[in-house]
Amino acid sequence: MTLIRYRVKPGRAEENAELVRAVYAELAELAAPGVRYVTFRDGDTFMHVSFGESPTTVPAFARFREGLEERCEEPPRVVSDAIGAYGLEA
Repeated sequence: MTLIRYRVKPGRAEENAELVRAVYAELAELAAPGVRYVTFRDGDTFMHVSFGESPTTVPAFARFREGLEERCEEPPRVVSDAIGAYGLEA
């Protein structure tokens, strides 16, 4: 399991959300096997959680990554200290 958290600059959240939605649309179109992926948004903060196969191989993910550093107020950070989990693959 991988959790990535970051905050985008004010006024950039909807742009970022649209790029994320495009990733999900492409994953659905491809019926990507083994990918279990969820994104949460809290204002300007985004959290992506990936279980199993990574979604990074789809072209829409590359488009999402383009300019991400420029969109960010707080850069992406992998959160790796899981305190506990139940019913989830690590």
